[in-house]
Amino acid sequence: MRFPKKGQKDTIIFNSKITISNIPDKAYEYIVNGKSAIEWIMERYQVTVDKKSKIKNDPNDWANETGNPRYILDLLLSVINVSLQTVDIVNQLPELNFHGMEASD
Repeated sequence: MRFPKKGQKDTIIFNSKITISNIPDKAYEYIVNGKSAIEWIMERYQVTVDKKSKIKNDPNDWANETGNPRYILDLLLSVINVSLQTVDIVNQLPELNFHGMEASD
């Protein structure tokens, strides 16, 4: 999974056959561990190779072994959806005011 080019986050190239496009900027406002939930998933589900042992970690292998080869794609699509919905909900929340407390309390 990757973006087509640096800074172009409205599109994610999932693999050579699947591209997700028209992702709104606000989907990236939902932050987990210091980065957007979408980018967090993209990072965690990358195929990696350990430098020393040369052991390949491919999350797609696990998805195929469990009989759900769409697992990572479905997860990414769900995270995009949840991110959008969460941002909408948070933006609709009323402003929180603590009466009787100073800003430095």
